[in-house]
Amino acid sequence: MLPLVLPLLVCLGTAVLPVLQQTDRRTGQQEEDFYDLPCSKVHHEKPFCSWKCLIFTLQWPGAFCVALDSQSLCRVPPSVHNWTIHGLWPVRAFSCCACWPMFHSDVQELEAELTEQWPSLLKTRSNFHFWKEEWEKHGVCAACVEGFNSPLRYFQVCLKLRGQFDIHKVLKDAGISPSCQQPYKLAQLHSVLAPVFGDKLEIQCVTDDEQREVWFQLKIRLSQNLTVGCDHLQEDGGAAAELGPAWSFSPGHPCLDQVPLYYFPINQQQPHRPCN
Repeated sequence: MLPLVLPLLVCLGTAVLPVLQQTDRRTGQQEEDFYDLPCSKVHHEKPFCSWKCLIFTLQWPGAFCVALDSQSLCRVPPSVHNWTIHGLWPVRAFSCCACWPMFHSDVQELEAELTEQWPSLLKTRSNFHFWKEEWEKHGVCAACVEGFNSPLRYFQVCLKLRGQFDIHKVLKDAGISPSCQQPYKLAQLHSVLAPVFGDKLEIQCVTDDEQREVWFQLKIRLSQNLTVGCDHLQEDGGAAAELGPAWSFSPGHPCLDQVPLYYFPINQQQPHRPCN
């Protein structure tokens, strides 16, 4: 009996092997096709691509260091004399893909402009580290939209927005300039900024060691197509939940109404106490 079974098994093995090999090749090709997809392709099928709004945040170097506990942490580079970029953050974007690293070569052609417009103000964090952190926390969440779907494109958009939102000119034209003595009212600043940056903007302050409210940041709401304003923000949970768990802690808070607030000048020598 055994001599009859062996030829049969050999024949079956010969017939089945090509089918198994073909199935294995097909499965292997499917795996390769999946892992060869760009992250933006994988992103498109993820729930965090349903975001509708962005927050473009500008920070004032004259007040950034005021909020830090340690004077040794902060620096304002000699070349910085204007508002700088803090970030561009999709609203309510969760579980963003961690599969898209950023390398220095990705933004090398923008480095000079980024260094001027988006510098790190922390001694412990290089400029590139700051940019890389912003990409990994927020840029990868935005990358499901074609205009943001690479580190280069994401940072190009941010620089374009910085050029579009010339806050220094808007304030100067309204007679508002940095001062250690002259306080301003929140309503006054809002009335000057809202026609340009939208009436849903958020003016943020920090409290200095003399308990003064010091203007620190400006948050500008944008729609996915980068037009000013986004009515979906309240639908998505409002400003309190706007950025999801990936957002790092910020010492800023909405400036208080009816409380004088200060727009301190930049002081590279004493950034922690610019008016002392």
